[in-house]
Amino acid sequence: MGSAPPAMLPSRKNAMGRFLDTVEWLGNLLPHPVTLFALFCLAVLGASALGAHFGVEVLDPRPEGAAGRAATGTITVVSLLTGEGLAKIVTHLMSNFTGFAPLGTVLVALLGVGVAEHSGLLSASMRGLVMSASKRMVTVTVVFAGIVSNTASELGYVVLIPLSAMIFHALGRHPLAGLAAAFAGVSGGYSANLLLGTVDPLLSGITESAVHLIDPNYTVGAEVNWYFMMASTFLITLVGAFVSEKIVEPKLGTYNPADAGEALSQDKMQKLTALEKRGLIAAGVAVLVFAALLAWAVIPEGAPLRNAKTGLISGSPFLKGIVAFIFVFFLIPGFVYGKVVGTMKNDRDVIDAMSKSMSGMGVYLVLVFFAAQFVAFFDWTNLGTVFAVKGAEGLQALGLTGPGLFFLFILMCGVINLMLGSASAQWAVTAPIFVPMLMLIGYAPEVIQAAYRIGDSVTNIITPMMSYFGLIMAMVCRYQKNAGIGTLIAMMLPYSLAFMVCWSLFFYLWVFVLGLPVGPGAATYYQIAA
Repeated sequence: MGSAPPAMLPSRKNAMGRFLDTVEWLGNLLPHPVTLFALFCLAVLGASALGAHFGVEVLDPRPEGAAGRAATGTITVVSLLTGEGLAKIVTHLMSNFTGFAPLGTVLVALLGVGVAEHSGLLSASMRGLVMSASKRMVTVTVVFAGIVSNTASELGYVVLIPLSAMIFHALGRHPLAGLAAAFAGVSGGYSANLLLGTVDPLLSGITESAVHLIDPNYTVGAEVNWYFMMASTFLITLVGAFVSEKIVEPKLGTYNPADAGEALSQDKMQKLTALEKRGLIAAGVAVLVFAALLAWAVIPEGAPLRNAKTGLISGSPFLKGIVAFIFVFFLIPGFVYGKVVGTMKNDRDVIDAMSKSMSGMGVYLVLVFFAAQFVAFFDWTNLGTVFAVKGAEGLQALGLTGPGLFFLFILMCGVINLMLGSASAQWAVTAPIFVPMLMLIGYAPEVIQAAYRIGDSVTNIITPMMSYFGLIMAMVCRYQKNAGIGTLIAMMLPYSLAFMVCWSLFFYLWVFVLGLPVGPGAATYYQIAA
């Protein structure tokens, strides 16, 4: 019985083969995301010239007095392939980049996260959480740790996933079951988290840029999906653990060390040292002190970080400056931990950690440059608004305006994610069209963004286009020497399907049945002012 499941892996791979080959083939046809955005910019220029030539126009959906609203009450496509258009492109090239909303927020947040990561705090926290779990709770803990590791995504892939495989192997369980559970949490539950992370300001900045095509005064803060994503953490943990123990691990069967791609005698789980434990305690005290000071500045009436006009937390400096608090939340405990364990001794070490976190952002900066131009061009040409209005009219004509529409939207985002794995790249492309479109049929951008995050997360674990897929594949081959891409995706497919179904239903229940907000001050419905 123990040798049967491994023998089933090749047949399972063959059954998935055609689908996986198609996904990989289509994905390989796509250029690099940077090149893709450059091509999109050229496409917008050409489309603007054609639209202007044929006089394409729609009724202006924006409220009275909105900036840029035409006196005629219509919006027409504006060509950028004119002298005036080319001059605008040249003079605004730099400001488009530096003014792109997600750029500064992500970089600032990463400065703090970089200190916590390079001091060893995040790694020690993950190891302590997983390795202290009881045998009964180890699967749940692994999935949960994977989700919360998304604050610094590389940590989950580089540290937690191989560690989980080692722990399962040491416990006499199939190491690939541990790897799959951790991978499901880290990547399949990518958007869920207990705390706000770098992905929140990244996506909200793109969403706000898209919203301004309809409502220039609307703001979308980094916290707008916090309630729903915090609750989703527990949902994905339970679903991921259930799939691991009831579906994936039974199919893998008893592990045969002879199947390993290398000797496994070197598998060692590095337990926390006494010094690391002292460092974690000190960092925890720092977190509590910071949380207490923050509570003092936010909770009492008349507190300095409340809204000065209304006295409420909504619209307050606390929420508007949430990225600054993310920065401090990781910076201070990270330095305290490093000081205790000796990885950080002075300000130079903190600066070095920040520099290292920025050094890996080169590709992101290049991507943002072209993405910012694409978003700006879409705005200047009015193509985004035209597509949104036409799309909204089409949905209304088909009667697809009810909440059930979001099931299709989530599915569409999941399919796109199979071939365009970057969350920021995909949202930068789709947000300028779908955010205004769904706003025009009555849904708030905060809800639209939450739905997108589900679709963007659940198919990460089954697409070869995901940036860490090759790394995970190498880890699989360590324990299963004959494994291929089909082996990995067939193993992860039950998670993807379960997450898609359960998370989508949970979203529908949370938003449209219970009527709960997806985040602080987040609306469910949007109504255009007269």
